[in-house]
Amino acid sequence: MNAARPAARPAIVTRVLEQPWLWAYLGALLVWLATITFTQGQGAGEVISAALAFGTFSVIVGIGQMYVITLGPGNVDLSIPATMTFAGAVSMKIMGTQDAMIPLGFLIAIGCGASVGVFNYGLIRLLRIPPIIATLSSSFLFQSAAIAYGRGIKIKPPPILADFATARIAGLPILALVTILFAALMAVVLHRTVYGRSVVAVGQNPRAAHFSGISVDFIRFVTYVLSATLAGICGYFLSGFSGGASLNMGAEFLLASIAVVVIGGTSVAGGYANVSGLWGAALFMFLLVTMLNTFGLGAGVRLVMTGVIIIAVITVAGGKSANS
Repeated sequence: MNAARPAARPAIVTRVLEQPWLWAYLGALLVWLATITFTQGQGAGEVISAALAFGTFSVIVGIGQMYVITLGPGNVDLSIPATMTFAGAVSMKIMGTQDAMIPLGFLIAIGCGASVGVFNYGLIRLLRIPPIIATLSSSFLFQSAAIAYGRGIKIKPPPILADFATARIAGLPILALVTILFAALMAVVLHRTVYGRSVVAVGQNPRAAHFSGISVDFIRFVTYVLSATLAGICGYFLSGFSGGASLNMGAEFLLASIAVVVIGGTSVAGGYANVSGLWGAALFMFLLVTMLNTFGLGAGVRLVMTGVIIIAVITVAGGKSANS
C-alpha cells in the first residue's frame, strides 16, 4: 500500500510565501523577539513605537528611490541626503518658527525637492551623465547651498510642526500612520495607473516600452522629480521631528533609502517594484540597530553587519528576473 502523500499547501499559503516582502517582515519580527528576549520583555512596545517613528522617514525617501531603481540598471538617486538638508534648511529658515508659515514652508520644501529633481534629470538627459554620477554631483552642489543658506546652524521648526511630527495616537506616531496611507496610495499608483505601469515597462525593456508608445524620457523625468520631491518633504518633516534642520540630517538616508528598497523586495535589475516591503525593511533596519545597541556592540560592528546583510540580500535579489 502506497504511503499517503503529504497534503499540498493551500494556494494562498504558497502565494504568501512567494511574496518578496515576507522576509523583510519576518526578519523584523525575529530581531524584535531577540531584543525583547535579551531585555526580558522590558520596553517591547516602546521599541515598536520608536521603529515606526524613525522608519517613517526611510519609507518616505524609499518610495521615491524605489521608483527610480525600478527604471532599470544604473538608475539610482544619490542626491537624497543633500535634498533633505537643502529643503529642510530653506523651509525652516523661511518659516522662522512662525506657525502661520507652515503651509508656505511645506510648499517651499516641495519646490526645493522638485527643483533638485529637474536639475538631476537635466544632467542625465542633456549632458549624458550617468545617473549615479549626476545625482552624486548635484548632491555636493545642494549640500553646499544648504550650508551657505543655513550658515551651519540648526534652524528650529514652528512649534505646531514639531508637535505634529512627534504626536502619537494610542502610542502610534501620527506621521507613521499618514505615511502608511501614503505608501498604500503609491502602491495603487504603481500597479493601477498608466504612469506606474510605464515605470515598470521602462525598467523591463526601455526599447520595447518606446515602441509601445511610452515616452521613456518623460517617465524618467517624472520619476527623478518624484524622488527628489519626496526627499524634500522628508527633510521638512524630519526637521520638525528632530527639532530643526541641521547639515548632517540626511546623511544616514543615503544607505537607508537604497537598503529599504532592496531588502523590501524590489529588483535591483529594474522592472519589478514592491511597495509593501518598504515598511518591513525600514522596521528591520531600525530594529537591527536597536538589537545591536542592546547587545552592547559598537558602531563599527553595527555598520559591518548591516553592510553584510545588504550585500547578502542584493546577491539573492540579483537573481530575480525583471519579468518575475
